[in-house]
Amino acid sequence: MASKKKISKKQIINAYMSFVLEHNEAPKSVFIFAKDNNFEEGEFYKYFASFEALERTIFEAFFENAISLLNKNEDYQNFDARNKLLSFYYTFFENLTANRSYVVYTLSKHKNTLKDLKVLTGLKSSFTDYIETLGIQLLDFKQDQLDKIKDRSLRESAWFQLLVTMKFWMDDTSASFEKTDIFIEKSVNTTFDVLDVAPLKSVIDLGKFLFKEKMKMN
Repeated sequence: MASKKKISKKQIINAYMSFVLEHNEAPKSVFIFAKDNNFEEGEFYKYFASFEALERTIFEAFFENAISLLNKNEDYQNFDARNKLLSFYYTFFENLTANRSYVVYTLSKHKNTLKDLKVLTGLKSSFTDYIETLGIQLLDFKQDQLDKIKDRSLRESAWFQLLVTMKFWMDDTSASFEKTDIFIEKSVNTTFDVLDVAPLKSVIDLGKFLFKEKMKMN
């Protein structure tokens, strides 16, 4: 009997993705999957508790790969929040496109309910943490409870926007997914235009000034 080989986390992921694409289904069990790939079942559990956990890790890896590439780019470090997020989107979707067959297979049965899909929970956590690092300027309500609601709303809105873009990309039939690139540009820019608090702050400051002047006159 041939000795079982040692296998890395990355090799397990690659073997799993290949199996899914070749058989159009997940392996029947970890035991069979390990046996077919000539490694001990215990090697799998060093990295993953289940196939579901492995699938979550794959989508987290797409995010991590995008961030790793961005962090190597000196220009990216000097971008404002809008251009950092645009750069993230383009890089992230390049990663998805490189693995499109697997992503579409995994998500296609749930593409209308992606928000609650467990396989994306790790991606959501990583992405919403990333959104917080961008320092997107929002109105300061000067009240902790309202500021917490505001920050949570930003994270959830950003996550929803990413899901909508993933759905658009899955349905995109244009060459090189050009329509997805256009959608990314328009949706991200529109979001930041809506979030631009400078004009709104000016209106509020003007309102406060007029109110105070009116009170003085009275």
